[in-house]
Amino acid sequence: MKKFCTSWYTALMTYDILAIGDITIDDFIELNPHEARVDRDEAGRERLSMAFGEKVPYLRSVIVPAVGNAPNAAVAAARLGLHSALASNIGVDRRGKDCLETLRREGVHTPFVTQHEHKVTNYHYVLRYGAERTILIKHETYPYRMPALPQVPRAIYFSSVGEDALHFHHEIAAYCAQHKDVKLTFQPGTFQLRLGFEALRDLYATTNLFVCNVEEAQQLLDTAEKDVPALMRAIAKHGPRTVCITDGTRGAYALDEENAAWFCPAYPDPKPPLDRTGAGDSFASTVTAMRLHGLPLHEALRYGPINSMSVVQYIGAQEGLLTRETLEAFLKNAPETYQVQRIG
Repeated sequence: MKKFCTSWYTALMTYDILAIGDITIDDFIELNPHEARVDRDEAGRERLSMAFGEKVPYLRSVIVPAVGNAPNAAVAAARLGLHSALASNIGVDRRGKDCLETLRREGVHTPFVTQHEHKVTNYHYVLRYGAERTILIKHETYPYRMPALPQVPRAIYFSSVGEDALHFHHEIAAYCAQHKDVKLTFQPGTFQLRLGFEALRDLYATTNLFVCNVEEAQQLLDTAEKDVPALMRAIAKHGPRTVCITDGTRGAYALDEENAAWFCPAYPDPKPPLDRTGAGDSFASTVTAMRLHGLPLHEALRYGPINSMSVVQYIGAQEGLLTRETLEAFLKNAPETYQVQRIG
């Protein structure tokens, strides 16, 4: 294992946000619509189908390094003018080096990214069918551990990690419980959603902002409830001080510290989306960043859908991430219907 050295500059720096979670390289494979199709199974779930046992032509492949929920959040925060760092794991390989170089170009600090010998850097395949995608994922088994932080960050953004990382959640929860001024945003990944509330009770108790989409909220709560304010309040009962739930093109919702529910419509797309990968990450990280810039939750809520709108115009989760100045320009020129409303 090789740990990157912490410089004197890093030791003195207080990060606005430390993003924690797995990093990967996404290989976007654009499927030929004549060679694949989407059907619904008996339960109404959409299924992607292709010929089995044959060579299936595809249209093109685009490789995007240094992505994943947490890296996307770190890059978003850096573009929004915050000092951001990433805590993650990579292999001692070319792919890991590509990830580090990309993060550093984006202004994300990497002293807490650990290189592991005899491990490989995560690599995922994204099967694109129109603007939607199916992602083939495999998380390398890493020895997850909370990094030794020379200074306490203002916020931690925690998201997707591998299935062998249950203990790691408790380490993060303990750190946040010890440092109560740290604002924890928790955007659960697939494995974390499966764990449910009880296994992560300490983490939910220290969460300042919880973010997911409607389907994930229903899965977590094991309910068919469609009323989003009801879903947010049910999640808040498990500990998070504030909750945001996204509902795709139908907009986004927030529940603040006073139990007030808010709604923000989706920001109009300038043209049809190219790829929806990263829309949720950009929303969650933007709301988190604007909170760190001092905005109350319902005002920060206005910024999230704008970054999501921009991200889906590009392949990959980071190219379309905006600066604060550009976000403000979009907000200034927003249609009159783009307003946050209190709904309960």
